[in-house]
Amino acid sequence: MNNKNRLLNRREALALFRAAGTAIFVVGCIPRKSVSTQEQISAVVPVSSTVTSATSPSCVLSPQQTEGPYFVDEKLNRSDIRIDPTDGAIKEGVPLQLTLHISLVGSTGCTPLAGAMVDIWHCDALGVYSDVADQSFNTVGKKFLRGYQVTDARGNVQFTTIYPGWYEGRTVHIHLKVRTQEKYEFTSQLYFDDAMSDRIYTQAPYASKGQRIIKNADDGIFQDGGEQMLLKLKTSGQGYTACFDVGLQMA
Repeated sequence: MNNKNRLLNRREALALFRAAGTAIFVVGCIPRKSVSTQEQISAVVPVSSTVTSATSPSCVLSPQQTEGPYFVDEKLNRSDIRIDPTDGAIKEGVPLQLTLHISLVGSTGCTPLAGAMVDIWHCDALGVYSDVADQSFNTVGKKFLRGYQVTDARGNVQFTTIYPGWYEGRTVHIHLKVRTQEKYEFTSQLYFDDAMSDRIYTQAPYASKGQRIIKNADDGIFQDGGEQMLLKLKTSGQGYTACFDVGLQMA
């Protein structure tokens, strides 16, 4: 995918909404009644407006980013990825409920992408990935904090996980991969507000890792489109929820 495609990116779309004086309302990641997509769009953007559904925050291209060294194609079909199926252990950390809304971006608007396989994977509270051998850890055979879901008719998947920890050389992130039956593949990463991470890392079990050095602005991968992939968290009980729209363009 070409990140420079002139379909608006997320930042440009938000700027256009502000300039137009239009209320920002993400179509994909909101509680919705059973109404058609056109009805939802009409409720957000007046018919007389020159802003189309293709320029809404939920209908912009998401930047591809590197897969990284820790992807393992486990094919674990599950929503709660905290559990290690090898021994039933549950990874400790601040709970995070993550909803992803996957859409195809076209010249006339967005179409929810149903039936796509969506993988996420990330490190635990101490910066360790499962099922890999690294210089600092060997977790081969473990399968925590990995899994996939298949998008429903609305293009949605949901995961129960924890707020990821950090490791040397990277800012805080979650890896994301979308695959379709047509052999299309999209890979990127999701990021977190630095101030939020700093607050969470004062708590157990994160605090035992020590103080992190690399933040978003220092991360070379984040600098290549990461601002468009920032999650906005909402408090939910002892943890957080986040909903994020991913816009794809299939050749």
